Amino acid sequence: MIRAQTLLFDLDGTLTDNYAGIAASIRHALDRLGAPPPPDAALRTCVGPPLRESFARLLGTGDTPTIERAVAHYRERFADVGWKENVVYAGVADALVALAARGARMYVCTAKPATFARRIVEHFDLARHFRAVYGADFDGRFDDKSALMAHVIATEILEAPAAAMIGDRGHDIRAAHANGVRAVGVLWGYGSRAELDGADALVAEPFELTRLAA
Repeated sequence: MIRAQTLLFDLDGTLTDNYAGIAASIRHALDRLGAPPPPDAALRTCVGPPLRESFARLLGTGDTPTIERAVAHYRERFADVGWKENVVYAGVADALVALAARGARMYVCTAKPATFARRIVEHFDLARHFRAVYGADFDGRFDDKSALMAHVIATEILEAPAAAMIGDRGHDIRAAHANGVRAVGVLWGYGSRAELDGADALVAEPFELTRLAA
C-alpha cells in the first residue's frame, strides 16, 4: 500500500452511493425532453463522470442547447430531493475518523457541482473530516477532473507527489496521474477493476484506506 498524508477523495461511488438520486434525476430530465428512459446498465455508467458528458452520450448528441436543457431539468429534481437519495458506504465514516486521527489532510475532489457536494458531506456529518470540498461549477468549469485537481493543488498549495487521489472511476486515475498525484482505486464503487487499471493501489474495503496514513 502506498503512503500519503494528503488525500483527495471522490464523492459518488467512493464516499457515498448516490445512484438512486442520480438515476431518478436523469430519468426525470429525459422524460421532460421526451427521450426514452435508458436501462439501468446505462444509468450506472453515469455515476462519476461529468453530467454533460453523460447526457451527450445518453441523448446521442453534441448539441449544446439540448444538453444544457437536460442538465437544467436534472438539477431541478436533484436540488429538491435527488441529493438526499443517498447513503454513506458502510465503513467509510469509520475510515475517515481513523485517517483524521493519524493526521491525514483530506479534501473532497468531485465532478459533482461543489454546492451539492458540500450539502451532501454536511448532511452525512462527513464535512468535519475535510479541510475543503471542491467540485465543478454549474457552468461546467472543472467538468474536466484533471483541471479540477490542478485547481485544488494550486489553491491549497499541495505537494502533488506526496498526495493520493482516491476514487472509483477511470477518470479519477487519469486525473491523478496527469497532475503527478498517486491514484488509489476503490472496488466498492461503479468502476470495474479493468477500468481502474493503472492505479497505484486498489482497495476492496473502506477500512483498508486507513493504511494510507499508517
